[in-house]
Amino acid sequence: MRLLVLTFTHPKLGDITPTSDFNYVKDTVRVFLAIAECDATIGKEINIASNYVISMADMMNIIKDIMKSDVQFITDDVRLRPENSEVFRLWGDNNLITSLTGRLPKYPIDQGLKETISWQKIPENLKKYKAGIYNL
Repeated sequence: MRLLVLTFTHPKLGDITPTSDFNYVKDTVRVFLAIAECDATIGKEINIASNYVISMADMMNIIKDIMKSDVQFITDDVRLRPENSEVFRLWGDNNLITSLTGRLPKYPIDQGLKETISWQKIPENLKKYKAGIYNL
């Protein structure tokens, strides 16, 4: 699971072409509950991916559009990962979880981002966010 937070007007980024498969938290919870309620999942290794990939550039542009921002993304060679250390495509297969539980992702990427951004605009919620540390 990757978390993307844009907090600068001109963030300096590394390679923005890699793609990832993201799940919205509500879909993750729905699938965890479905796994817990389904005996056929016992002992299985199950990927709960969305089965949809998006590049970091496209994801940031969706966020930019939702926020009606004029942020400019700047790539900086210093932020590029060392050769052979970047995974350029993370794409999960959710066929097993779907066949066992019938659960497909319910939230398209743009809807999940809209809800997340709306949540972050509520001052009480944002107070819970600890930008200075990495935690889940």
